[in-house]
Amino acid sequence: MTRASLFPDRLAAPAPMLATLGQAPHGGQFAVEVKFDGQRGMLTVDPRVRVTSRNGADITETFPELSAVAAAVGGRRMILDGEIVAVDEHGRPSFRRLQRRWPQQRRPSGQLVREVPTRFLAFDVVNIDGEDITHWPYRERRELLDTLMVVKRSPALTVPRHWTDVAPADMLAICADQHHEGIVCKRLDSPYRSGRSRDWIKSPVRATTEAVIVGAFAGRRGEVGALLLAAHDEAGRLVLLGQVGTGFSGAERRRLATLLAGTEVSAPPVAEGASMSGVQWFKPRYVGEVAYREYHAGKGLRHASWKGLRTAPVSGVCLPRDAGAAPG
Repeated sequence: MTRASLFPDRLAAPAPMLATLGQAPHGGQFAVEVKFDGQRGMLTVDPRVRVTSRNGADITETFPELSAVAAAVGGRRMILDGEIVAVDEHGRPSFRRLQRRWPQQRRPSGQLVREVPTRFLAFDVVNIDGEDITHWPYRERRELLDTLMVVKRSPALTVPRHWTDVAPADMLAICADQHHEGIVCKRLDSPYRSGRSRDWIKSPVRATTEAVIVGAFAGRRGEVGALLLAAHDEAGRLVLLGQVGTGFSGAERRRLATLLAGTEVSAPPVAEGASMSGVQWFKPRYVGEVAYREYHAGKGLRHASWKGLRTAPVSGVCLPRDAGAAPG
């Protein structure tokens, strides 16, 4: 007997809708949202709060403070899509700070929750009172979302603003000034469809891509110096993307060294590694995200900067689609 059959009326979160990387669109058919630096999540109130990751893993135990979302919406049954964030000393979401709450699937100490509290930034609602509303247009789902909170302020839930009267290029410039990741433009008449869609267009201040860690150059005192990164080509082979040596804190360099210990291999996982020396190679097990200015096939990433580990599956990490300068 399956878990679903044991609880036939239990709300089940769909796989999330994913934005496509591209230039911000023109015209009045899109709303604009800020792209926040956090972890994608689906949050279900049914009546208890459940939180699942982008890949469907149950991460409720990792973020116990998000149980307060139920009170913020009056206990009403619903499924929200959004971003789990931890803010820095400037009040901006910081993925590096959020990583202190990892690894996933474990309950953090009370002290860690107090030191690094998280909140859920809801930007969509896909089920309300047990009714699947993914077929509703974005405009109507967003209007509903803006009415769901029964309190003026919540420590666990925020519904960020969206704009229909601001040019995407202007909003992207504002995000650059305020050190946000970028923007997402969403077609006003689009339904909610799981998977990648051009109805949602993400335009980072700098382009980002996921990459598989396949090697590293040693740093000082046992720290990671620079990481060697790879991604799959159309034939499914791992291809070297290049290296990244900036964007790490000292603590992150030490944490990565500890994480990678025990995954060493003698033969490089990428063909290009055969001619390289001074590299410690690793099993392709961990995925990170890097920001970059340019990508050219055969030449790799230029001006890459480490953003942090991600929970994406290694098999789904592919070469960047768009060669050339990053949008924005």
